[in-house]
Amino acid sequence: MLLFGMKKRLERKVGAAAEQTAVALDRRIPLMKAGKELLRKAFPDHWSFLLGELALYSFVVLLITGVFLTFFFHPGAAKTVYHGSYLPLRGVRMSEAYKSTVDISFDIRGGLLIRQVHHWAALLFLASISIHLLRIFFTGAFRRPREINWMIGVTLFLLALLEGFAGYSLPDDLLSGTGLRTAQGFILSVPLVGTYLSFFVFGGMFPGTEIIPRLYVTHILLIPGLLAALISAHLGLVVYLKHTQWAGRGATGRNVLGKPLFPQYTGKSVGLFFAVFGVLALMGGIAQINPIFEYGPYRADQVSTDAQPDWYMGFLEGALRLMPGAETRVWGHTVSWNPLLPAVVLPMLFFLALYAYPVFERWLTGDLGEHHLADRPRNQPARTALGAAAITWYLVLLADGGQDVLAYVFHLSVNDLNWFMRVCFFVLPAVAFWITRRACLALQAHERELLEEGTETGFISQSVEGGYGEAHQPLPSEKAYVVMARRLPQPLKLSPDAPASRRRRLRATLSAWYFRDLVEMPSTPVQRRKVAALTADPTQPEHQD
Repeated sequence: MLLFGMKKRLERKVGAAAEQTAVALDRRIPLMKAGKELLRKAFPDHWSFLLGELALYSFVVLLITGVFLTFFFHPGAAKTVYHGSYLPLRGVRMSEAYKSTVDISFDIRGGLLIRQVHHWAALLFLASISIHLLRIFFTGAFRRPREINWMIGVTLFLLALLEGFAGYSLPDDLLSGTGLRTAQGFILSVPLVGTYLSFFVFGGMFPGTEIIPRLYVTHILLIPGLLAALISAHLGLVVYLKHTQWAGRGATGRNVLGKPLFPQYTGKSVGLFFAVFGVLALMGGIAQINPIFEYGPYRADQVSTDAQPDWYMGFLEGALRLMPGAETRVWGHTVSWNPLLPAVVLPMLFFLALYAYPVFERWLTGDLGEHHLADRPRNQPARTALGAAAITWYLVLLADGGQDVLAYVFHLSVNDLNWFMRVCFFVLPAVAFWITRRACLALQAHERELLEEGTETGFISQSVEGGYGEAHQPLPSEKAYVVMARRLPQPLKLSPDAPASRRRRLRATLSAWYFRDLVEMPSTPVQRRKVAALTADPTQPEHQD
């Protein structure tokens, strides 16, 4: 009884001390109120919104496995002779970086598994960021007030590309060394300052002894720190600006329907994390990736056969192979158009277009309002078609990056295949744009027909005159609600009374092209007022009927 009483008194004292500490902290830092509001934050329950979480959790796996690898990796370029347990490489002269990577694979317990999980997680990280950006683009979630978050996402994608390339180059094997040599060619192609940039990056002549340590610091410290900061800012803006949501019963531009952050959404999210970790661990255990011990150490006089970069850098390889070799002598300097145009100018233009697209669409449409409802891609045919054309363009470059392998497998001429890919580079994106736009308009027309005539029931009736007809039933209210809930934008028009500059005429022409052939859904005046209230800018006063 005495022990029981002492235990009860101790529990009361600990509870009172914890309560006093919490109150004292809350008076100085209002965490209680902020935490309560955060835990009750609603998140829409749709699978497409989990793509960003896939990127987040693959990044967490990268950090966990990366910490393990840093304990055993030695980023040195000094030469040594291998005497480890992998027999085919015994007695081979190699760098310390390559030797430590082979030691991790064969002499560190679980090292090969962690290496492969790390590599698979890197691929998943980039893939999920890419698909997440596509989801945001096709649904219009980059518009006001989320332009800054879109730019943060594009920057994350760019940093992830650089992070992947830096990590890919660290083992100093024959494949990654060839990639570094290719990257040096990109740097040297920059007019006037290319040689200076190369000396600065590599610390002298290629390959030198500085590039591996510099890549190591960049890979484990600089870029991960930037990624962590930008991911935190990205998530903070998502919470502050509230999440976009699909149109549905009760969902408007002024609210968010979904599950609270705790406990429902947190439980689902934690389950997703363990699922991602489990799948990556399984792939690391059964699916071999980047077997650097088979490639051998890097030597400048050798190159691996069938050398292909990871998929996220494959489009650069394809662009290099598509571009004909051409040089121009200007003021005593040689401008090498390949690789300058495909490897330097093209990626710069691509990312510049990604950063500028929200501004371009706002300028084109004149839409300055806030948007919190996600667009259905079919309701924005021009934007969807542009995205399809960009994806097609990327796939053509990716396929041409492996033109030698394709030619070998299908017994084709490399030169003929290259010319075919050059034609596809210009033709296929235009074809994809036209097909996608027509498909979006056709889907809109089909939905208009469903609203007007209803859905088919499968029952055939015969009239007294002998004619046959099929019975229809009205479209379900939930489906009709989704079809109707959209803003029908209007193209910009020039004022007939005011003179128009070339810029204004160009803007009006592009706006008319962007919104051409949109299908208007049949609706009554009451329905139109309800749709307008549903999709209205939440910053404007709410009107009551």
